[in-house]
Amino acid sequence: MALISVIIPALNEAKQIGSCLDQFADQLGDWELLVVDGGSRDDTAALAEAHGAKVIQIHGGRGPQMNAGAAAAEGWILLFLHADARLPPHASRLIHRILAWPGTAAGAFRIRHQPDRWAGTWKASLLKLADLRSRYTHRPYGDQGLFLAKATFEAVGGFPPRPLMEDLAMARRLVKVGRIHTVREAVRTSGRRFESAPIRAFICMNTFPALDRLGVSPERLKRWYGQPR
Repeated sequence: MALISVIIPALNEAKQIGSCLDQFADQLGDWELLVVDGGSRDDTAALAEAHGAKVIQIHGGRGPQMNAGAAAAEGWILLFLHADARLPPHASRLIHRILAWPGTAAGAFRIRHQPDRWAGTWKASLLKLADLRSRYTHRPYGDQGLFLAKATFEAVGGFPPRPLMEDLAMARRLVKVGRIHTVREAVRTSGRRFESAPIRAFICMNTFPALDRLGVSPERLKRWYGQPR
């Protein structure tokens, strides 16, 4: 199978980055691990290197981070993964199968949020609300593990340098050149962001895409959303 370059944009992810990288020891396939650090004030970069990743340092937000990782990648397939995401088994086989389909521009996984602070409480069931969007949207969010050929990434110009929702802007670029397939298998990701502000998170994930299409500026959306990480 072809080499897959895994690009992980990170900022202060010392608690997550080690286990994120270690998951690839149990994944079949050939993987290149790239962590693009956005100026962490903790041990993210050092831990990433200790767990076998190449570390790139760049500021400017998640979009520029992912573009820098793609530029440094040696694989012909790119997988953009958040530090708190854990892939389903046989992810490499799924990625290769989807990208082999005619007319495909990219693929992504469904998402299943895992409780953090809410573990063992009734509130954990609320995380299913955060999972719903990956079942009905045809334009994946960044936490769904977007994957595509590097040639396709370069052809559409990569991620735009936006302060928020660079993932959906990228999806709009991709649908102009082919289909984006969402596979049934899910990435498991931490519910920490949803748990910290569930009402705000639910409203944002279900209204911001429409506001973005209506022309509300990314800068204004970022002010409404707060810290996007």
